[in-house]
Amino acid sequence: MATALVRSGLRSAFRGRAPAPRASPVPKKSFSSSSHHDEAAEASKWEKITYAGIATCTILAIYNLSKGHHHFDEPLSYPYLHIRNKEFPWGPDGLFEVKEH
Repeated sequence: MATALVRSGLRSAFRGRAPAPRASPVPKKSFSSSSHHDEAAEASKWEKITYAGIATCTILAIYNLSKGHHHFDEPLSYPYLHIRNKEFPWGPDGLFEVKEH
């Protein structure tokens, strides 16, 4: 951007006219009306919320893990569940297993 300004100024100088005055920069608007103190209070609030969330999640995890889990009965061994009408292309031993005879 600086080179563009220099080029524009040089072009104007060689044409015999003065370079166009630069527009004054527009002051930056603050989109919030909060001061520095409000930002610190907001950060402190979210820090407290984060710690409360961590504590809550930890308590819930301990509670859930301490309850144990239900053990299901073994499924019945029905003969029609594992029907093999033809051999697998890799043989009866399995794809990556080699059983020594």
